[in-house]
Parts: sequence; structure tokens; C-alpha cells
Amino acid sequence: MCSSKFPEENDHDYDEAGSITLTDEKGRELSCYIEHSLLVDEQEYVLLLPIDSPIEIFAWQDEDGEEAAILVEDDTEIDTIFETAAAVLAERNLELKNTAYALTVSGELPPVEESELFTLEIEDEAADLEPEQLQLITNFFFAEQEYAIYTPIDPLLFFARITKTGTPELLSPEEFHQVQPILEDHLFNQIE
Repeated sequence: MCSSKFPEENDHDYDEAGSITLTDEKGRELSCYIEHSLLVDEQEYVLLLPIDSPIEIFAWQDEDGEEAAILVEDDTEIDTIFETAAAVLAERNLELKNTAYALTVSGELPPVEESELFTLEIEDEAADLEPEQLQLITNFFFAEQEYAIYTPIDPLLFFARITKTGTPELLSPEEFHQVQPILEDHLFNQIE
């Protein structure tokens, strides 16, 4: 049985604006809007959208005579280039934040321009994933390496369950796969 409701203001740790904070294993936080909330078999699930804009940093590398963009995922490398990336973004009135689950920026992003779009083909044999479109925000160099900062065109969404203590907990890929049909069915029914 599936029912839907937005939590009452005092139900959990939500603030007045309908937002909630995710925390990762390193204690970093990510503030998110609650896009949807639903109950499935007495378990509350929430669909979350980060308040700040997510960004991805790529290192441009020459592979077999062709330029290739390699996503920077290593925390050590991110820590090394963070200050430089933050300074370059500050010139565009954007504040870089090392938040949970994704780097984010606060401030107004530039308008989308077709010439600044980059399509990232995701190679994953197990999952049939759509290519991701990203918009270039800026480039910078660090130790003779060129980096590019992009923001996804499509929103970055998180599914979480609300624990008995009222804290949001991200669903593991396995859990998400199990409840995905129920959540999608419910969300599509709500939109219609």
C-alpha cells in the first residue's frame, strides 16, 4: 500500500522551507529541498534536490592524440585543486563548497549556451544509462594540468529513507533498485 503526504513541520528535522540535510560518512553535509515525500509500507521515502548547484571537475588529458575529459573523483586530488577552483569560481560570483555526495556552488549560474555544452557518454555495461549533458562554467590550470568545471543540465536527485530518528539515509543502489518501480509509479501518478 502506498500513500503520499508531505511531512508536517514538526514530524522530523525538516525546516520551514521543506529542506533536509544529508550527511556523508566524512561528516560533510548537503542541504536539499524535499521534492516529494511518500510512505510505502509505513516507511517514509523522500526525493531530494540539492539547494546549491552541483558541479563536476574534469581533467583534460591527451589520450592517443585525442583530448579526453577525465572526471576528478579522488578526494586527494580534489583537496589539492580546491582552493584554485574556488578562486576561479569566485571571479564568477560563485562559492565552491565541498559538500556531501557532490561538489556544489552557490550563486547564480550563467545562462545555458549551446556552444558551452558537453555530452558525457557513461560507459556502464550493467546499466543502460543516458548520456549526461553538462554546461561549462570555467576552465583553470593547476600544476600545468588543465581542468574544466561543469554543471549538469539535468537536476541531481537523491532518494533517501527517513529513519526512526528522523534522519535521512541515502538508499543503497540495491535498495533503490528494489523500490524504484513503486517510487516511479507513485511519482508519475502524482504528476498526472
